[in-house]
Amino acid sequence: MLDRSQLEAFAAIVEHQSFERAANALNITRGAISLRIKALEETLSAVLLVRNRPVLPTVAGEVLLRHVNAVRLLEQDVYRQFAPEGGRHQRARLAVAVNADSLASWFSACTQGLLEALPVALEVLVEDQDHTGPMLIRGEVVGCVCSESKPAQGFEAIRLGTMEYRCVATPAFAQRHFPNGLTVHELCSAPAILFNRKDSLHDDFLKMLFGVEPRQYPRHYFPSPVALLSAIQSGNGYGLVPIQQAQGPLATGELVDLCLKRGLSIPLFWHHWQQEPPLARQVTDFIVRFARAALAFSETPDASPHETESAAKPRARIGAG
Repeated sequence: MLDRSQLEAFAAIVEHQSFERAANALNITRGAISLRIKALEETLSAVLLVRNRPVLPTVAGEVLLRHVNAVRLLEQDVYRQFAPEGGRHQRARLAVAVNADSLASWFSACTQGLLEALPVALEVLVEDQDHTGPMLIRGEVVGCVCSESKPAQGFEAIRLGTMEYRCVATPAFAQRHFPNGLTVHELCSAPAILFNRKDSLHDDFLKMLFGVEPRQYPRHYFPSPVALLSAIQSGNGYGLVPIQQAQGPLATGELVDLCLKRGLSIPLFWHHWQQEPPLARQVTDFIVRFARAALAFSETPDASPHETESAAKPRARIGAG
C-alpha cells in the first residue's frame, strides 16, 4: 500500500501549489515534505510534480491526485457506515467546478439542498470553460459544469439541460440606441455589457442573429453575473442575461427584451469520473436531478440518464457564465 503521509503531502502541495505553504498546512518542515515526495516518487518510479511556481502535478501526478481524492471519499463512506449519525469524520471535503452564470442562478439553490442532504464540505470553484475540464482531469474537482459534450478518457458527461439567455436593456436605453430594433448598424455605437475578455457568448448571439460576428462595438466588462445585470439595469449598456435572472425585471418592465423573446440556448453537461466513490456518485445524482428540474431539459428516447451526448453548439460563457 502507498504511504498515507506521503499521499497527503503530495495532495497538500497540489492544493497549495507550493512546498512551503503545504508544509505549513501540515505543520511539518520544508525538508520533511520534500523527503516524503522524493520517497513517493521513488516508490512509483515517476515524477509527480513540476517544480515551478506554482507547483503543478505532472500527468502521472494527476492520476495520483484522483486516486488520493477517491481514497478520501471511500474512507469517508466507511466512517459513515460505522458512525452514521455523526462524528468528527462526518463531512468529506469535496470540490466541484462550475460556470459563473450557473452559480448565480440554479446551482446556488442546488448547493443548499445538496449540503442539507449529503455529508460534504463543499468547495465550489468558478472557472471558464477552458479550465473547468482540465481541473477535473487533474483531479482537483470530482465534477464540473461546462458546455462541452464530449468527455475526456476515463470520464463521463451527462446532459443537464439548456441555459437560456435573453438580450435585455432598460426601456430608456432601448429607445435611445435601438429605436428601430436591434440592427447591425446601431450595434456599432451601443455599448454592450460582457463578463470578461474571454466571453464569446455575445459574439455568438450576434452571429446567430445576423450571420456575421460584429467585432467593432463598444463594450464594458463586469466579471460577475450580479454586477453585469446591475450594469444593464443602470442603463450602462445591453447584454445577455440568463432567463432565471432576467424574468423578474422583464415582468416588471424594468428591462425589455430586445429580440422579441428570441434568445441564445447553451447546452450544459456535468463531467465526472467514470468510477466514482459512493459519495461522489450521490453528488452527481443530486446535481443532475436538480439541474434537469431547473433547466430546460428533454430526454431523448431510450437515453440512459448517464449517457454521453454530443451536440453542435456555440462557445458558452462558462467561466464567464
